[in-house]
Amino acid sequence: MNKIIGFFKTGADRKQLQDNEKVNNLFKRYRWQIMTAITLGYAIAYTCRLALSVVKKPLIDEGIFSAQELGVISSAIFYTYGFGKLTNGFLADHANMKRFFAFGVLVSAIINIVMGLSTFLFLWIILWGLNGWFQGFGAPAGMVSMANWFSNKERGRRYGIWSIAHPIGEGLTYIGIAAFVTWFGWRAGFFGPGFICILVAIGIYLLMQDRPRTLGLPTVAEWRNDFGAKVIDPKDKSISIWDLQKSILKFPSIWILAFASGTMYVTRYAMVNWGILFLQEEKGFSLVQAGSYLGINTVAGIVGCLTYGYVSDKLFNARRPPVTLIFGLLEVTSLVLIFLTPITDPTLLSLSFLLYGFSISGLITSLGGLFATDIAPKKAAGAAMGLIGVFSYLGAATQDLISGYLIENGTTIINGVRHYDFSTVTIFWVGASIISLILATSLWNAKVSD
Repeated sequence: MNKIIGFFKTGADRKQLQDNEKVNNLFKRYRWQIMTAITLGYAIAYTCRLALSVVKKPLIDEGIFSAQELGVISSAIFYTYGFGKLTNGFLADHANMKRFFAFGVLVSAIINIVMGLSTFLFLWIILWGLNGWFQGFGAPAGMVSMANWFSNKERGRRYGIWSIAHPIGEGLTYIGIAAFVTWFGWRAGFFGPGFICILVAIGIYLLMQDRPRTLGLPTVAEWRNDFGAKVIDPKDKSISIWDLQKSILKFPSIWILAFASGTMYVTRYAMVNWGILFLQEEKGFSLVQAGSYLGINTVAGIVGCLTYGYVSDKLFNARRPPVTLIFGLLEVTSLVLIFLTPITDPTLLSLSFLLYGFSISGLITSLGGLFATDIAPKKAAGAAMGLIGVFSYLGAATQDLISGYLIENGTTIINGVRHYDFSTVTIFWVGASIISLILATSLWNAKVSD
């Protein structure tokens, strides 16, 4: 066990380099590598988490699982992913990101491959739950890396770049994995992401770096001369990382943010996990057509992430609440158009999904982590991300259980064909986003820490 802990543990601080030119060159090179690894690596690793959403209808149509059983399977990953983000977030503050992140992606890839080999319900629940745990390595790795390598006044833009991993991963799933499933059957929805992500894990290991101090570099705050409010005395050596991590539990704003993110994730994963089925059943689209509409989120989501980061950094001087309010209002509007109106016109529906992808990605950037990084001490960034994450995915898991129940209860069978009633569940989805918007707006005057 000590050898395992030692393998993943962050390295010791090295004597600081005195050559300023070399320090500058190393920072620039490593920062580029890290952004590439946490963005593209996380994006592709996403396909190992979302494959189930694409194969739901084939599994139901072939009589392998019911909608309610799929709701139980889907919820398993959210409970373990949320708990994994919490515990892995605390561990990530102590870990070497090169090894930590790559290991999580590798195990998730192997689990996906095994998923494609079985149709046993209990095994799927166990494996999908384990997948959530190892997928939970990714977000803390990205958060801790950005806290260590990017300073306060630039983190919004970098976090915006990192957040494009979410829509890219969803787009790769809805379009690429959906195509695999259409051509080769539902098992390809697990085999494809699994084998690809083994290669991704290798790439992450080659690109990622440990903390700057372990490489003989100063902290990024010192390098960029960018310091926030001091929540502790930096000369007080008695305050450990564990003490800083426990201190975030005393921040009321962190708890409010956790609930805001949790309710936002209800709607986010309702769209992710049930959106394709909704479009197939309510709007009458094929699997590829439904996947294409959700794939629109990719481009819009990328723009949304980048816009949120840039606007909050540059136009609002790194203040997140005003921009969050704007994005929240846009998201609720898009949800009403998609779920609560009968529109099927391709142009109007495409515009609605563009608006949704743009707005939800901005909210994921803010409520899902960036705002927490602003508020919490930077050496406890992983713990803050973990706390936000556990509430986020408790919301997502609870959504899947409730959604599966409501959809199953609205099912009728006519001439041997299943028909679903989404009228109740869509009100539940939209209502969750409205609650999230109210909670997020209450953090208007939250303070940023160093």
